[in-house]
Order: sequence, then C-alpha cells, then structure tokens
Amino acid sequence: MPAANADASIPRQRPRLAASLLLRRHGADSEVELLFGRRSSNHVFMPRKYVFPGGCVDRGDHYAPLVEEPNETTLAVMTKVMTERRARAAMAAVLRETAEETGLIIGAMGQISRPATSWAPFSRVGMRPNAAPLDVIARAITPPGRPRRFDAWFFTCDVKHVHDSATLASNGELEDLRWISINRCRNLDLPVATCYVISEMEAWLKNPARAVRCLRNTRSGPRMTPL
Repeated sequence: MPAANADASIPRQRPRLAASLLLRRHGADSEVELLFGRRSSNHVFMPRKYVFPGGCVDRGDHYAPLVEEPNETTLAVMTKVMTERRARAAMAAVLRETAEETGLIIGAMGQISRPATSWAPFSRVGMRPNAAPLDVIARAITPPGRPRRFDAWFFTCDVKHVHDSATLASNGELEDLRWISINRCRNLDLPVATCYVISEMEAWLKNPARAVRCLRNTRSGPRMTPL
C-alpha cells in the first residue's frame, strides 16, 4: 500500500540525513520554552511553517572541528542504525545550522585551524562546536513517494550551553525567531512531524532514559517504533 499523499510517479529516493535542534530554556514562569522560527515564504518545502533550527548534513560536517565529541548515551542510540561517523556528522550539522539560522553558538573555547566558511560564526568568537551537550530525542523518516525525503534526527540542548544566548540573529532562512512555552507552541502553524517531535520532547523531559522512537511509514500507516 503506498504512503498517504505519495506520488507514484516520483522515483524512489534515499532520504537525506538531516538534523534539528530543540533548544530549551525555562521561562519567567518556570515553564519549559523551545526556540522556533518560521520558514521563509521563499522556501519551496514547507514555506511559512514554524520549525526548529536545522537542516541537511553537508560533506564538510563529517570533518567538523568539534571541541568535544558526542556524549556516550546519544552516540549509543544513533549507532544502532548508522555508523559513528554519520552520527557525528548529523550532530555537527545541527550545530552549524543553528549558528547560521539563529546566531546562537553551542561551543567551547578553542581555535579552528583553517576554518571553513561554514564554521566562521564559531571562529569569530574564538570557539569550536561542541557536540557533548546534545541529547537525541527522536527520529523521523519521510515516507517514499515524496519529492523530498529526509532521515531527520532531533536533538535537544539546554540554553546554558549557548554562548551569548540573549542575542538572536537570523540569516533569513528562519523568520520570527521566538521562544515559546512547550504548553502553548501548538498554536503555531506546525508541520505534522514537528508536532510529533514536541510530544517526544515532553516525554523526554519526564524521563530522559526512555527509549528514543522513530516515526516512519508502514503498510498500515504512520508508526512510531523504538530504536
């Protein structure tokens, strides 16, 4: 049975590895807040939808100058289904994309030798990207028959790990950057996958040791299965 809304005329394609970050903080009323941005109307894919910062893995992410490697718990989950090199690249990508789209740097002091343009935001403040604070909370794979397919991993990180978290600076890919309570964010115009990830975030906050789940399409419809 084909996936719902799938286009049989579109050739089957392998999903691109991608990553997004649920950056969290406690607001004035102690509620957990997440950082969202609205995708530009110029985007072909999900224009004007509110999403988390993130994007696809680039080739250079496999050689990211991390100051600290991923934590053992996150790496153990991801390496059940992929190589350590690809897992590392996914985390590097989310650090890079977050810096580009929001201006927020998750890093630690350290110099980058011969910095690539993609790591310029880090090198400007004398830092290197830091993957250690990233915790994986969910995975979602776009069903076959879609014009764009992603193998998307979702991470969370406390804002305390961000350098100068008071200043948000968009590069234009995400507009209307804002912190919103996890209890109120569903009032935004959200993609279905984002709603799923918010639910996984809520479950993770209650029990960080819970099994990480993957949203994928099956013959009977969308299904969430533990990794």
